[in-house]
Amino acid sequence: MSDTPPLVAILRGVTPARIEGVADALFEAGIRAIEVPLNSPEPFKSIEILAKSFGSRCLTGAGTVLDTANVDRVAGAGGKLLVTPNTNPAVIARGVELGLTVMPGFYTPSEGFAAVAAGARTLKLFPASTGGVDHLKAMLAVLDVPVYAVGGVGAANMAEWRKAGAAGFGLGSDLFKPDFSDAEISERAKKCVAAFRAS
Repeated sequence: MSDTPPLVAILRGVTPARIEGVADALFEAGIRAIEVPLNSPEPFKSIEILAKSFGSRCLTGAGTVLDTANVDRVAGAGGKLLVTPNTNPAVIARGVELGLTVMPGFYTPSEGFAAVAAGARTLKLFPASTGGVDHLKAMLAVLDVPVYAVGGVGAANMAEWRKAGAAGFGLGSDLFKPDFSDAEISERAKKCVAAFRAS
């Protein structure tokens, strides 16, 4: 089993000015893993703030990590979580080498096995919605690692993904958009946490 928290908040578009308030709302609602995608404004600044304020209580780090140089930058900023949208063995291996929790994106069994061979211990099915629950179920017949469903998954359909074998979820627009207030993010996070617990 994975020791990665089951719900990962994906804060695409978050700014350093907002990161603490958003993270506080998520943490209070029960979310214990937060990623700042690297295509957000000043992502390394946000990751650094997150690591200082929440690093001891929450798994924090980066998403959309595409090369080894950025793996090093994430680690340098204090990030402990490394999420990718693709299966890049060099990125995975570097993250593992630096002691990060690596969650690479995959879509096929071949990509899944390549990620595991590079050192990944948790995988991210992405995009989950286009493959669907049967796609996940079929792959879990051969992949013996926890798989998180990411992309088009939220409180409304968590139960069916859990039934298919999803170990956890990456939650993006169901949880956070830059124009959501902290209060709205808190309410959405509480719904997602409750849906996971009920699934």
